Amino acid sequence: MTEPTPLATGVIVPTPEAAARRAQSPLLQLARRRPLAFAALVYLALLVLVAVLGTVIAPYDPVSGNLAESLQGPSWAHWLGTDQLGRDTLSRLIVGTGPTLLYTGQVVAAALISGVAFGMLAGFAGGYVDTFIMAISDLLMSLPGMVMLLVVLTLFQDNMPIAMVCIGVLVSGFLMRVIRASTLSYRQETFIDAAAVAGLPTSLILGRHILTRQLGTVLVQASMLTGMALLLVTGAAYLGFGTEPPYPSWGLMIGDGAQIFGTQPMLMVSAGLAIACTVIATGLLGEGLRDLTTERWSGARARARAPRRLRRREPAMALEQVDQPVNTLLSVRGLQVAYGDADLGVVHGIDFDVAPGSTVGLLGESGSGKSATARAILGVLRNGRVTGGRVLFNGTDITGIGEFPAARRTELGIAYISQEPHMSLDPAWRVGAQLVEALRQHRPELSKVEARESALDLLEKVQMREPEEVFQKYAFELSGGMAQRVSIARALCAEPQLLIADEPTTALDVTVQAEILDLLRDIQLRTGMAILLITHDWGVVADMCSSAVVMRNGVVCEAAPIEVLFSAPADDYTASLLASNPAAMPTREQREEERR
Repeated sequence: MTEPTPLATGVIVPTPEAAARRAQSPLLQLARRRPLAFAALVYLALLVLVAVLGTVIAPYDPVSGNLAESLQGPSWAHWLGTDQLGRDTLSRLIVGTGPTLLYTGQVVAAALISGVAFGMLAGFAGGYVDTFIMAISDLLMSLPGMVMLLVVLTLFQDNMPIAMVCIGVLVSGFLMRVIRASTLSYRQETFIDAAAVAGLPTSLILGRHILTRQLGTVLVQASMLTGMALLLVTGAAYLGFGTEPPYPSWGLMIGDGAQIFGTQPMLMVSAGLAIACTVIATGLLGEGLRDLTTERWSGARARARAPRRLRRREPAMALEQVDQPVNTLLSVRGLQVAYGDADLGVVHGIDFDVAPGSTVGLLGESGSGKSATARAILGVLRNGRVTGGRVLFNGTDITGIGEFPAARRTELGIAYISQEPHMSLDPAWRVGAQLVEALRQHRPELSKVEARESALDLLEKVQMREPEEVFQKYAFELSGGMAQRVSIARALCAEPQLLIADEPTTALDVTVQAEILDLLRDIQLRTGMAILLITHDWGVVADMCSSAVVMRNGVVCEAAPIEVLFSAPADDYTASLLASNPAAMPTREQREEERR
């Protein structure tokens, strides 16, 4: 089978075989790729059907019996024989499926809800929240399971749903740790910061962009929990908790069968086989669904659902209005940034301004503090914090909006594009879904159709040649230049007054670099937004910026108009950087002259 081939437009066109695979339904893909998982799904679906229709399809009354037919072996009349009271074993097995699965489902649901919710909260929030939740997890994992099971059942024996929920919470400790670990990993992804800067609220980021990536993990853990819960429920029934005799459940049947195993083994064997097959089926189905879910965002399957309607969130706290220099959009004063518990300073009291509609370059070698400064302005510092100074935007102090304040800054009019366009897009969702998501967050009055049309219009504005086709693609199906254009389109969803571009052309070839810079300039002329351009390339600065700020070791060495920096740099470090630049990138005028 041939691999997909890239076209000149940067879009990867799948082969006919790949297109046919994408057109298949999830069930057909599961049946074709994971036949054991599909068989397990069929078994579990039939089991649920039996649980719902148990009293209807049971050949005999599971409660009443005939003592004259007690302890009979398998026969045409009673396929699995009868128990000591002459009740049909098959009928009791069928009817006992309902309460067994009901109690098991309650335990699993409680464990998943508490484990996933608190695990994600711990991994995403960090700090004291993480410490507290992990302490609770350790406590739950240290409790003796059987002892706690008996305590809970004794306390709530008259209310089994509450007892099952309590048991589910008690067994969720290990799930909290698993989900926390994967959340910590995904929290470091660039597309999470990009989603926050695009204005998405924390709840939507957790639910749509982090939980979605963890579905495989959750499915596998759910299968393990189902097996564990089923054993706990049958164990409780064996001890006399749960379904009251004479009504059947699998656990009661094992308890009754243990007493007469030597005389009539089918009573215990049939219930034991049902439990074993169910545990094995849940395990096989969990692994199959995990693989299928992973393939969904890694490229083997592409099926997107329309995003739900979003509502604009109200501000979490009031923002302080302060005096700001005249004709200044962004004003940074004495900004200090530190990382780690030891307060390792990386930015030491820097000052600079960005005027409306201007382009200011933030220059310096790697490690000079450029990106840390940008992240402090955006509010997406990882393991870091602002230890001093102020960041003023349109007269508003945005220095300490909150723990995860990027969405608030977006509401005020700040957008962001990164140097890694593919990493800033969620690989699990189509490009169009991510644009629609951002549009409806900032403009909740838009319907799905209107948001789709607006997203296509944005793709056209960023000079995408085939917006309809790009709308349906995943990030991995786009070239670097196209992915960067999509990132710019998403940044424009909020109609920003300030765009922070963190080395937006570093990962692109020279030709595409020039196209992206021309695109940014064209958008700036049409919208009037200001640009803070973070770069180490003097050619980009000469082509784009009206002024620049040069940083070294976390401090500002020099800030001046471009003409002054290039002709008469005041600082020796600026002069050395200019001298080390082998060939500055030609300006737009020079490129137009070369074309003529």
